[in-house]
Amino acid sequence: MARHVSPLTLGLLPLSVVPSWAHADDAVKGVTLPALTVTASAPKPITVVPDLPATVETVTPTQFQNWNVVNTEDVLQYMPNLAVRKRFIGDLNSIIAVRGTSNSQSARGLVYADGMLLSNLLGNSYSFPPEWSMVSPDEIQQVSVIYGPFSAAYPGNSLGATVLITTRMPTHFQVDADIKGFTQHFNLFGVNGNFNGSETSASIGDRIGKFAYLLDVNHLENTSQPLQLGTLAKSNTPAKAADIPVTGAYFYNNQTNAPTAVLGVNGEGVEHSINDQFKLKMQYDFTPTLQGGFTLGYWHHSYNSQTSTFLHDANGNPIYSGNVNIGGYEYAIPAAEFAPSSGYSESRLYGVTLKTRNATGWNAEAIASYYDIGSSVARTANSGGSGNGPGSITFGNGTGWKTLDLKASYTPATPEAGRANHALIFGYHYDNYFLDNTTYNTLNWQDGTGSTFANAFAGKTQTQALYAQDAWRFLPRWKLVYGVRYEDWQAYDGSQAIAGARVPYSDVSDQHFSPKASLSFDLTDDLKLRASIGRAYRFPTVSELFQGQINGFSIVNNNPNLKPENDLSKELTAEWAHWNGLFRFTLFQDDVKNTIFSQTDTTVVPNVTNFQNIGEVRSRGVETSYEGSDVLVRGLDLMTSVAYTQSKILANAQNPASVGKYFYRIPLWRADLVASYHLDGRSTVTAGMHYSGRQYNTLTNTDTNPDVFGGTSSYTVADVKYTFKPSKLSEIGIGIDNLFDARYFVYHPYPGRTFYVEGKLRM
Repeated sequence: MARHVSPLTLGLLPLSVVPSWAHADDAVKGVTLPALTVTASAPKPITVVPDLPATVETVTPTQFQNWNVVNTEDVLQYMPNLAVRKRFIGDLNSIIAVRGTSNSQSARGLVYADGMLLSNLLGNSYSFPPEWSMVSPDEIQQVSVIYGPFSAAYPGNSLGATVLITTRMPTHFQVDADIKGFTQHFNLFGVNGNFNGSETSASIGDRIGKFAYLLDVNHLENTSQPLQLGTLAKSNTPAKAADIPVTGAYFYNNQTNAPTAVLGVNGEGVEHSINDQFKLKMQYDFTPTLQGGFTLGYWHHSYNSQTSTFLHDANGNPIYSGNVNIGGYEYAIPAAEFAPSSGYSESRLYGVTLKTRNATGWNAEAIASYYDIGSSVARTANSGGSGNGPGSITFGNGTGWKTLDLKASYTPATPEAGRANHALIFGYHYDNYFLDNTTYNTLNWQDGTGSTFANAFAGKTQTQALYAQDAWRFLPRWKLVYGVRYEDWQAYDGSQAIAGARVPYSDVSDQHFSPKASLSFDLTDDLKLRASIGRAYRFPTVSELFQGQINGFSIVNNNPNLKPENDLSKELTAEWAHWNGLFRFTLFQDDVKNTIFSQTDTTVVPNVTNFQNIGEVRSRGVETSYEGSDVLVRGLDLMTSVAYTQSKILANAQNPASVGKYFYRIPLWRADLVASYHLDGRSTVTAGMHYSGRQYNTLTNTDTNPDVFGGTSSYTVADVKYTFKPSKLSEIGIGIDNLFDARYFVYHPYPGRTFYVEGKLRM
């Protein structure tokens, strides 16, 4: 008898609660057979750090192969109280939001792939997402999300969550191929059309004795829906005779309920992007317990952001700028309102690992990585509709980061009855982030060279850390996990430059200890209780410190006195293995002092907008989740969660009007559900749902009309997919995201109803 039990469930349940079934035929040729017990089994999830003192949610290909997954970040879409800011398939600005961390605080999340850090800690916004492109969904063996900064093994950037991606290596010769096509119809204001894309990927791998390799290539091309609209406040100024009469404008009430004119598609516009990925992984077993590995990743991205105007004069000519007459009133359209842009970048990831693999006793691990943005060019026109006219070019060549992690761990053998034991880890961490951007003016924005220097910005940060953690089972049902992390942080070589002036930025440094503790109690074999507390410091990034402007020979609009975010996180969790799955109930609270956020200082004249420390933000809430297999009926797998989070500003000296208000983009409610029903061994039907409740796009909560462009909507969207396996080596998938074509916004419009078709071959 075959029975599916999710790896997550088995990893968390003791063997005694895994059900078994007995079958006997009492009369076969007159012989009575003994009862036969068959126990379902599956590999336990891989744990990068043993005895994690925090909530962990895990997903495997067994689950997400039945979802609509194109990019790696899609495998996180049903994780409890977590959302991915993904505006379209292939969006580079996909960052995670979790609990009290919003989708603009990218430096509060960590993403690792096989121990290598993919988090872009050069800044703290949607412009600095993790490098998801360095992992293909087809190579994933497991993804685990660790909630909160409760483990000493991870830096203060784990304040939100830490994503651990484990990829597979082949055990025999294999060849895989995958092709996907997707399309959406999008209708909003003056846009009504189809936007299409495709993805193709292939991999080949083998294990030859002690050596294993996996080569993976991927090509993704897509055209987004309009991402941004050009708007102006509804005018009350009568038009003048010289103003050009135009038609085509649309009107609506914006997020603050102010009457607003919509003039066209601007900013990132309709983005056509092409992504190419190459990944080579190699492993060699020097001995049965000593393994080395090498990773080489290459990624090339190019994009073209097309803008368009809705406005036309009496002769049908498009109007992009200048003073115009709309309905008898004057509107002044800036020259750059509909400026298009394009660009490309090339990145490489180099990684080396060496580790021992003893089942018990001492182990050691060393991981070194280097992420090199070898080429980065962004081109922007000065105006719309001017062809290949003047513009600017920004070069980011030589930007990137390097890391080194050294770790030793001790795993005790099975202890004697009643005897205390300790599982230990010790480690050292080093990272160095460096950013160098230079902008030139050009006479031909599409393909010209830089004619004159415009500005430049550069800087570096470095962190070194030591940590130790002990998981002490001092009684059979009691375990205490406690540890401490020491971090030494520096920011240096910062500067701003304009034509004729370069101003250096003073070096700064800071050091902190971060203690952690977690106490767990196995109330029964299938009910576990845990209380965790942890201190974490999130240090400023390069961009938060060094970006700004030059006025004469001084830097303005930056903040040389930024303090690190100082967080105290607390969590109470109960996990109950029941009904072929696992229930979780969690209460959490994060008290973050000196939250780093871009806001306007209203206490000075003129007001200054830059990164500042907000005195204190408190986030607290409750999460409930369930994941199980064969729920209610045989063949039904279910993941579901509901979370409530209240995140409020308790102190903010630079913007007193925000005190007592809800923090930026933290929804009060989140709910997710995905159910996969295996019709038989070849067919699976999946239905999913995402709900996000009320949230605010301003610190003062003045956006009272959220469900429009510029606002942040409450939304409910549904997804479906049908998967069919014609043979053991082939698979066909047909899916729909946003089934009911909901129109919703997180400032940008999000995709409409999107259709997927997919074909896979395995050898």
